[in-house]
Amino acid sequence: MSARDEILANIRRSLGVSGKETIRRQIATERLERAPRGLVPARGQVSGEQRLALFKLQAEAALATVTEVETSADVPQSVAAFLRDHNLPATLRMGRDLRLTAMPWGETSLDISHGPSEGGDLNAVSHAFGGVAETGTLVLVSGSENPSTLNFLPDNHIVVVSAKDIAGDYETVWNKVRFAFGKGGMPRTVNWITGPSRSGDIEQTMLLGAHGPRRLHVVVVKE
Repeated sequence: MSARDEILANIRRSLGVSGKETIRRQIATERLERAPRGLVPARGQVSGEQRLALFKLQAEAALATVTEVETSADVPQSVAAFLRDHNLPATLRMGRDLRLTAMPWGETSLDISHGPSEGGDLNAVSHAFGGVAETGTLVLVSGSENPSTLNFLPDNHIVVVSAKDIAGDYETVWNKVRFAFGKGGMPRTVNWITGPSRSGDIEQTMLLGAHGPRRLHVVVVKE
């Protein structure tokens, strides 16, 4: 028995149930299927260029930097320019996302490595599942395509997101995640990232990179 099964078994024992009661299962199923829609702020209810402009405004307000490129083929040169402009080494770790690996990285001088980070990488690039305009948030799902370690361990995290995948609000993105993966097939982790890591715990002084990347750079692909 796994630790999870043991915990659930203890809870059922304390409630005096087995977990197989038909009525209890029906009630739980109905509650999940009829869950009320969350409150959706009006701020994100814009479309087209207005939505993209709002995303950029909110992301930059959260101390991220944002660059727009016309096509996915422009991403490698944009990433190389970001690293060069910040005097960072020309190294980059990424997962196995086919959208990233199909880009012409060979046209740059970047040294590309693949797979999860073990903590020694300064720079990483991921491809977001989507974005949320109302808060400038990026949504990344875990897996070998975009390992979650890349979200937290490198000092500089570059995230590519397609403009068409930027929604106005959180509820819309959650619906897209559910539709893409289906019931019982959700990713292990869905990370919602707004700006670089920060903390004001010590003397209420803002410190970047406290629990993750000190820089978050977003490349929006407009095609």
